[in-house]
Amino acid sequence: MSYMRGDLLTKTRKLVKGLAKPAPAWLKAMEQAPPVTFPRTDGKIEKIELPEDVYVKRFFRRHPDSLYHDAIKISGFDPPPARVFAWRVLELKEQGVNEDDAMAVADMEYGAEKKAKKLAYKELKQIARREGKPPPPNPYPSAIKEIQAEEKKYVRDRFHNPKVLEIVNKMKEDRQMFLQDRAAASGASGEGQ
Repeated sequence: MSYMRGDLLTKTRKLVKGLAKPAPAWLKAMEQAPPVTFPRTDGKIEKIELPEDVYVKRFFRRHPDSLYHDAIKISGFDPPPARVFAWRVLELKEQGVNEDDAMAVADMEYGAEKKAKKLAYKELKQIARREGKPPPPNPYPSAIKEIQAEEKKYVRDRFHNPKVLEIVNKMKEDRQMFLQDRAAASGASGEGQ
């Protein structure tokens, strides 16, 4: 039935009408109460735009280092800084502040919050050092440093993994053989002259 156009009801009607199939028991009930049909799109999916998206883009232009903050953290409830900034701008605009002033205030608040977080972590590290404990993990890490921490084990692995070392030694041997063959070939062509 996949070659026919239409939904299940239309296809079944065509098959019953053409005597290709006996009428199923559910056909009458389905004709009396047909299923809801949803409008089909013409292949164009409209992009969902929220009112704050304009300010999110401006935030990323001002603070490109924030692009690396994960916008969707499954385990986190805190929205990304760009959204918080945009919501604050919209909130200030609703209160009657003009757009430029609202963005300046939101930007200043973002900077103050970022500075306060860094200061709080610095104090936590000092307390841990005084108590002789290892410093706590940074609760506000740089996204780039997070990525580097994830890759660190793979970088170290290349120096200690026996399989990787075996491959490296094989590549060195192949390189030596290639250089010897090239030297022998150039020596042989030089003798012929």
